Amino acid sequence: MILPRTILKQKLAIKLYPQSSNTTSAMQLLRKEIKLSQELNSKLDLLAKNKRAHYYTHKQLEVILEHFCISLEEFGSL
Repeated sequence: MILPRTILKQKLAIKLYPQSSNTTSAMQLLRKEIKLSQELNSKLDLLAKNKRAHYYTHKQLEVILEHFCISLEEFGSL
């Protein structure tokens, strides 16, 4: 599967947390997971050019999917 060049953080949060009642709660869960995982947090910090961007790059997305143990094929089907 070809990864998108960028993905909106909101869109990723909704895909990773479909059980959330809305976008805001999904975003909170994603931020909490990133904050609690020191390894994930540091990897994303190294890859980030703009930490306040509303999107993740494809390299950041790969790191996040690796952390959640989701393959590219599984991500495509979410």
